[in-house]
Amino acid sequence: MRINAPIFKFVFLWLLLISACAPLSENHSVSTEKVSVSILAFNDLHGHLEPPHLSVRERIDGNLKEVPAGGAAYLSAAIKHFKEKNPLHAVVSAGDMIGASPLNSALFLDEPTIEAVNAMGIDFNAVGNHEFDKGKEELIRMRRGGCEKFTRLEPCQINPQFPGANFEFLAANIKQQNDQTLFPAYSIKSFKQGSQVIKIGFVGMTLKATPTLVTPDGIKGLRFEDEATTANALAPLLKAQGVSALVLVIHEGGVIQGGHNDSHCPGLSGDIVPILNKLDPSFDVVVSGHTHRAYACDFSKINPSKPFLLTSAGQYGTLLTHIQLSIDPQLKKVHQKSALNVIVQSESYVNGSGASIQNQPTLPFFGKDKEVDKIVSQSVLASQVQVLKVISHLPHSMSRKQVPSGESVLGNLIADAQWFSTSSEVRGKSDFALMNPGGVRADLNIQLGGGTVNFGQLFKIQPFGNTMVVKRMTGKQIKDLLEHQFLNLERMKVLFPSSSLSYSVDLKKATGQRVSNINIRNQALELERSYHVTMNSFLASGGDGFWQFNQAPTVSGGELDIDALSDYLRTHPGLTAPSTSRIQLL
Repeated sequence: MRINAPIFKFVFLWLLLISACAPLSENHSVSTEKVSVSILAFNDLHGHLEPPHLSVRERIDGNLKEVPAGGAAYLSAAIKHFKEKNPLHAVVSAGDMIGASPLNSALFLDEPTIEAVNAMGIDFNAVGNHEFDKGKEELIRMRRGGCEKFTRLEPCQINPQFPGANFEFLAANIKQQNDQTLFPAYSIKSFKQGSQVIKIGFVGMTLKATPTLVTPDGIKGLRFEDEATTANALAPLLKAQGVSALVLVIHEGGVIQGGHNDSHCPGLSGDIVPILNKLDPSFDVVVSGHTHRAYACDFSKINPSKPFLLTSAGQYGTLLTHIQLSIDPQLKKVHQKSALNVIVQSESYVNGSGASIQNQPTLPFFGKDKEVDKIVSQSVLASQVQVLKVISHLPHSMSRKQVPSGESVLGNLIADAQWFSTSSEVRGKSDFALMNPGGVRADLNIQLGGGTVNFGQLFKIQPFGNTMVVKRMTGKQIKDLLEHQFLNLERMKVLFPSSSLSYSVDLKKATGQRVSNINIRNQALELERSYHVTMNSFLASGGDGFWQFNQAPTVSGGELDIDALSDYLRTHPGLTAPSTSRIQLL
């Protein structure tokens, strides 16, 4: 049989063309190239728009040096630097972005901080306990925007069109009465490299103990569930949606004994540890916060069955955690991971001891972000008149550092101010005052030789806007309340007493029998007698676990805590440090 040559050539070329256009066989090799994703993380910004005049200790050329760090414009510039280095990125905050903020943010309900972070371009914020300082409704306004008033301060003072956050709030373990979370429990972000698409799941939450740290009225109708149990329930759900990596962003943390980049987690302790030990090992990274400590370490060095990368960027934007994930797109698994805390260098300054803290040219300096710097400048200008208002003159600084009895010079001073504010007949006729340590947020620093005190300094110390409350309590209730401070000897909660209260404590005695020699206004406590007790509105509603205050009837309300402190200092110029021997340890 003869084959026509032209026809043969045509058929051959046609078959060749068809084979060239055919799809690749499944047996052919596929790309094994890993996908590199950067996660940038910070936590506990607390509205610190300006450089906080804090330093980070870093070893440079074999010597430990203090490096000036922090400030929103500098943090934003650092974030944008790492974004440019890798287009596949996510930016997260592990809570307390707002609340307990300096005056130039707090005076405007932290709206400037939200707008500054909007300009940074972040993806998610896991809400922390301080996000609830002004209550649930105000926090929802921070997310959604608008000018509805939920506090004593006026909203939208700078921007009458406050937009709210352009990033998502995450709150996996905060449930409403209808069992729905207050904000989304998680979010998935996708990253594309060539034909490969990688998904990373981000779960966000706060600490279960939030109700003991905020005003109960502000979280009414909410419940805070176990952190690990909540995260573990979400892990298979996210895996079923095809995520290649799982990141837990949680406002809870720990403390380590090493440096901020010590990968071995030396001496790791704190409430994050039992959470990690219960957490599903399918999580790859845990971005934490709350303790204001910095670390970037491998938790498998402590628990080999839990190979989490554990990070925290300290506080106030002084550090930015740069997390790098190398992901296998075929196996949908993290191949390699690393984390490094990078110092956000800012401006040189002189510290409280008179030492000059200078920039270090051998470390990266990312500069300032102009858009964020403009927002910061607007808020500073708007608050300046109030910040610089001179209140009084003091001969020396007052520290919030606690002595062995649990007292502090500044804490006792504040308790004295609150008692002074409410001791008159028309203000509640208070017998003594008690102040919680968590409400004292900064030291009162005075230049050597004495100097003036301005309102801005006082606001840094008491930024919450609590009011004075006077409650009626029996001597027995007071005795029980004082004993309550020493229930857990590993975590004592000692309230600062005013000068009109003194007592002794013997920690060797049994629970409920540790407090004795209680004197009020130099008279021995009478168990059946009624007394008037001053505290702030946070404690009055049962804050810090002092439920005894919440059960006592209210005698009167009073002025703002910061106004009480201002008036006390104004009427007592030249005041010296109060005694810290009101509580005697036996």
